[in-house]
Amino acid sequence: MSGNHKPKKAPPRERRVSIGTRQIVTRGLDASIWTDLYHGSLTISWPKFIGIAVAAYIALNTVFGLLFAIVPGAISNTDKHGFLSTFFFSIETMASVGYGDMHPQSLYGHSIASVETFVGLFSIALMTGLIFARFSQPRARVLFAERPVVSVHDGKLTLMMRVANARTNMISDASAKLWMLRNEVSSEGTRLRRFHELPLVRNENPTFILSWSIFHVIDESSLLFGKSIDELRAGDVGFLLTISGNDETSSQVIRARHSYSDGDLAWEHRYHDILETGEDGQITVNYHHFHTVLPVG
Repeated sequence: MSGNHKPKKAPPRERRVSIGTRQIVTRGLDASIWTDLYHGSLTISWPKFIGIAVAAYIALNTVFGLLFAIVPGAISNTDKHGFLSTFFFSIETMASVGYGDMHPQSLYGHSIASVETFVGLFSIALMTGLIFARFSQPRARVLFAERPVVSVHDGKLTLMMRVANARTNMISDASAKLWMLRNEVSSEGTRLRRFHELPLVRNENPTFILSWSIFHVIDESSLLFGKSIDELRAGDVGFLLTISGNDETSSQVIRARHSYSDGDLAWEHRYHDILETGEDGQITVNYHHFHTVLPVG
């Protein structure tokens, strides 16, 4: 082999990041869960979290089971089944459960059991904290209409989006923000993806319980004024709607967001009315029509 041969570099790690409906690939960052263990433990799915916990539990007991097994006689009554006996003794020790059949009977056995007891207490406390943190994270159940609509409302051309509180509990002091994202080119020729906040007719809701319609008037001051659907697509325009408020059930601040692309806009459409009044005067909110849009006129 030539002495000038250089080993091949490992391919850069890639990670796909979803920003609304856009898929972005990142390279050069360490995508391993070990680089941010706490954040990774909170964000991975429940099946993966449980799988990693079970694998770690089996691995720890395997290590301590082998440490007990390499010195014969360290643990009593383990000669019949060998490693399996010390493995199950390790489980009993880590869980602080002793059945009496097996116990350390040498200084070595007591020493390893003491170390494993400390590791068991530490791992139980760690797992309890992670599980509590996963369950205690505030999560909103805000339902966003699948498509925003553009039509005349109160005599003005208006961009409308509909949201609903799927829990039908009280979210107090709710607020909404609508952002428009578009590609722009600076005076130096640099391509940028910029956010512009679009003013809303009413961006606060003191009691968000059922549904809420968000309105942005497309007048002379609006960035959407005079824009056609082709112009919006040329700029790769997107919209990001964020909702926040105080969940009075959990006494926590909750947040939710949803993004739309220019292709989601339903021009000259309106939302199907979800409020129905029965013959007895009973008002009903029919969420079966929540996502339905109808052509104007």
